[in-house]
Amino acid sequence: MTALPPVRLRADARRNRDKIVAAAVHAFTEDGPYLPMEEIARLAGVGVGTLYRHFPDRDALIIAVVQGSLATMLARARAAMVDEPCAWDALIRSMSGSPELRLALRLPNLFQPATTEVIRADPEIRRIRGELMAQIDTLVQAAQQEGTLRADVGTGDVVHLFSLLLQGMQKMPRELGEVVYERSCAIVLDGLRTRRGPLLPGGPLTLRDITE
Repeated sequence: MTALPPVRLRADARRNRDKIVAAAVHAFTEDGPYLPMEEIARLAGVGVGTLYRHFPDRDALIIAVVQGSLATMLARARAAMVDEPCAWDALIRSMSGSPELRLALRLPNLFQPATTEVIRADPEIRRIRGELMAQIDTLVQAAQQEGTLRADVGTGDVVHLFSLLLQGMQKMPRELGEVVYERSCAIVLDGLRTRRGPLLPGGPLTLRDITE
C-alpha cells in the first residue's frame, strides 16, 4: 500500500502529520523500521488513532518517511549548490551525515524484501531519488571541473563510499559511531581531493554501476 497524499490538511492535522513523520525518521534510523506503531505515536506526542488516521498501515508510514527524507536531501543539495562558494563545499554539505542521509543510504538493507519492493515501486520516490542522484552527479562534475575533486572517481564512487561509512556506523554504540564516522569521513574526503599520485585501479563508478 502506498502513502495517502496529505492534501488540504488543516493546520493542526498537518502539524500532527509532520510530527509523526519526524518521529518515524528518528525511530527508523536509530531502531529500524519495525518499531511498534504505538511507540512511534508516543515519540510523536500523538494518539495512536491520530497516527492511523494519517497512515493506515506501516507501509504507508514508511513510504511517507522515505519520500520526506529524499525530498529533504534534495532540497539540501540544491541549497548547497546556491549558497556554497565552491562545488566541493556544496558536495560535502550535501553528503553530510544527517538522519535523512543515513536513512536513504541504508534503504537497500533496512527493510524486508516486500517493503523494499513497495518503496521501489512508488513513483514519487523514484522521481525524487532520480532528481537527487542527478543533483549529486552535477555537484561531482562541477567539483571535478573546478579541480577540487579528483578526476578518476565517479558519482557512484562518492555515493558508495558514504553509504559504506554510514552502514558501518549503525553497528556501533551511538557515541562511538559518531566519532568513527567523523574520522572516517575526513579520511574519505581527503582521499577524494585532487592530488598528484597514482590513479585508482579500474574505472570510475557510475550511478548505474551501484544501482543495477
